[in-house]
Amino acid sequence: MKAVAIASTLISLGVIISPALAQETTIEQTTPVIVAQTTQTLSTSIRSDETLYLNKDEVHEYNLVLDARIEVDGRFFPEGSIIRGQFEPVDGGLRYVADSAEVGDRIFELSAVSETLTDQKDPRQTDADDIIEDAAIGAAGGLIVGEVLGDADFLEILGGAAAGVVVGNVTAPTVVVIEPDQTILLYQD
Repeated sequence: MKAVAIASTLISLGVIISPALAQETTIEQTTPVIVAQTTQTLSTSIRSDETLYLNKDEVHEYNLVLDARIEVDGRFFPEGSIIRGQFEPVDGGLRYVADSAEVGDRIFELSAVSETLTDQKDPRQTDADDIIEDAAIGAAGGLIVGEVLGDADFLEILGGAAAGVVVGNVTAPTVVVIEPDQTILLYQD
C-alpha cells in the first residue's frame, strides 16, 4: 500500500510517466523545417582572348578568373581572384576541377567543380572549306576507283565526292569549346 502511494505521488509530480500517458502527450510541430543549401556557386570565366578547343580525352590546366566577390567558408575572395585547377575528362566532355584560389600573393585551398562541359564536333573541321576539301578528296578517290575498274564517269566521281563529305564529317574529332567570355559555374564540394 505504501508503494502504491509513493508511485501515485511520483506520477502526479511527473517523475514517472506511464506508457499510456506518454502516448497521449505527443507534441505537434507546427513550424516547418527549412533545409538550407550550403553549396557556394562561384561564377568564373577563362583567361583567354581566343576560343579554346580542348580535346575531351586529355587533362588541360587552366586558370579561371572569379567574376564577382564571394565568401567561401568564412573567407572573402575578391572579384578577379585567380581560380587554379584543370579541365578533366568525364563522360560526355570535360569538367573543371578547382583546387585553390590565388589572391594577391597568397594561395588558399578551394575545392569546387563545374558541371559537365559537353563535347561537340570540332567546328574548325565542319565549316564550308573543310566540307569542300573532303568532297574534293572523295571525288579524286571516286575518279581513281573508276579508272581502276574501267571508265570513270560522272556518277562515280559524284559518289566519291558525297562519300568524302560524309566520311569527313563523321571522322571530325569531338572537342569541348570554351569561348573567351563564357561563364563557368563552379560548385563548392
